[in-house]
Amino acid sequence: MNAKIKYTNEPLGDVKIIADFLPSPAELAFNEEGVKVTLALSKKSVEFFKSEAAKNNTQYQRMIRRLLDAYVESHSV
Repeated sequence: MNAKIKYTNEPLGDVKIIADFLPSPAELAFNEEGVKVTLALSKKSVEFFKSEAAKNNTQYQRMIRRLLDAYVESHSV
């Protein structure tokens, strides 16, 4: 990032404008209603998710929730 950028006034060539495909901030902040449950998991599973969560700087419960959501999404009709 030490190199200075040199701008020129040259033609860009064929430019194609595309529709905005990024979600809005409201869509990103969408929080699906949660339901609290009590679930007994194996010690091995919990240790795995805690370890992976620490590596990825996130919460292990969130990883488990996303895994379950992905499973449901892939098996929904």
